[in-house]
Amino acid sequence: MARMNVPTASMFPGSLDPQALIRTYIRAKDENRPHLMAHTFAADATLEMTVKSEAIAFPARSEGVAVISDVLVRRFGQSYDNVYTFCLAEAPPAADALRYGCDWLVGMTDKASGGVRVGCGSYAWEFSAQDGARRVQALTIVIEAMEVLPADAAQAVLDGWLARLPYPWSTASHVCGQAPALAQLAPVLAYLRCGAAQDSR
Repeated sequence: MARMNVPTASMFPGSLDPQALIRTYIRAKDENRPHLMAHTFAADATLEMTVKSEAIAFPARSEGVAVISDVLVRRFGQSYDNVYTFCLAEAPPAADALRYGCDWLVGMTDKASGGVRVGCGSYAWEFSAQDGARRVQALTIVIEAMEVLPADAAQAVLDGWLARLPYPWSTASHVCGQAPALAQLAPVLAYLRCGAAQDSR
């Protein structure tokens, strides 16, 4: 499990499999390392986002790895820290996958206010090979919910919950089972429990 979840410097340069590409993207975003995005996305990659919450905003479409890096890493990192992003699935993508979909969970703190944000939604990934190197060609992100919690919820959410989950791959059932009893998390957990129920069928 540790090998699957922990990226290493020896992974670069070279071609990564889909699982490693997703893991590297999460590392780039969560750790505010935009230089890693060129190891993840094709130069002409596209990003489409559907946001179903008024608590956060992103452009509907971004084109090119430089613009995508600005949207998902640089600008994001200006506003948030203590970021934990999880891919929620029973299994990561196969080494030869061309497409992959999963739900996701994110938790973070707002740099300006200290407040906590917890959100969820879905990823749809498309992979391609360019010059012998596999990259993300297209990513569609749907933000189903983004809940805003007060700063005093940080310990329960970050230390007591997110920091203890398998990272960055987990399952919706495990995430929900470990969640703190906070009313503000209800919309997020309701979405994830629905996804977990569908996966168990």
